[in-house]
Amino acid sequence: MRIIYLDGQFIPENEASISVFDRGYLFADSVYEVVSVIGGKLVDYAGHMGRLERSLSEMSIARILTEAQWLEILRTLIARNDLNEGLIYLQVSRGNPGDRSFYWPGADTRPTILAFTQMMALLDNPASMAGLSVVTLPDLRWGRADIKTTQLLYASMMKMEAKAAGADDAWLVRDDRITEGTSQNAHIVNADGVLVSHQLDRKILHGITRAAMLSLAGGLNISFEERPFSLAEAKAAREAFVTSASTFVMPVTRINGAAIGDGTPGPVATALRQAYIDWAWDNAI
Repeated sequence: MRIIYLDGQFIPENEASISVFDRGYLFADSVYEVVSVIGGKLVDYAGHMGRLERSLSEMSIARILTEAQWLEILRTLIARNDLNEGLIYLQVSRGNPGDRSFYWPGADTRPTILAFTQMMALLDNPASMAGLSVVTLPDLRWGRADIKTTQLLYASMMKMEAKAAGADDAWLVRDDRITEGTSQNAHIVNADGVLVSHQLDRKILHGITRAAMLSLAGGLNISFEERPFSLAEAKAAREAFVTSASTFVMPVTRINGAAIGDGTPGPVATALRQAYIDWAWDNAI
């Protein structure tokens, strides 16, 4: 039985309950983070905590746990669930004011805090050898994609539409420019051999894996630009790939049915994936 953390207690998952009046349930008024675990250790913990703090601040949700307290909670979950490889999700909602109202409750409403583990093969993912296929779909999300909220319905709908089309996932397009994937940042290596990644703004999530990847790219003397790119540029690219906590660096080999490059994972994505895994092993805590 999986042990979860809920509002100060470590309990079996089947004993957990949250009020029907919790604003996370009624309004998706909540934020979350997902941290990779390899070898029983947390990958890029400080980066994820920094983004959690930013999301809480942007949503004006009270911060009631310190980074050190979160670390103790997550390490306890890893130990009690014997998690060697996978993910930890942590979610913070504005809490339960006892009734439904569009207006935010007063400061006496305590946020609801949830964290749980999920086993997943991260290091030996077969998709890294074959690459992913994606289709492009309209980016109709709200205008604050930079806040990591639990408002994920559109992303879920687009994943299902991609699945129905026979693809692994989708890239989202706004104003003829690819913003990002449904749950990953999107990147290409263009015809000139330059890695191109959408710049940080309100149109994309500020990916923690993305940031680490770009830092590693610099160390490997891979030139990169942070700017939007079009679907036409992506189709003409030498390589394409995505980054996220659950995929690390994952090649994309087909877009809308068309092969990217020679249709196999390219050398840049392959090198960056290995560099990221090496970095993760060296820096996990």
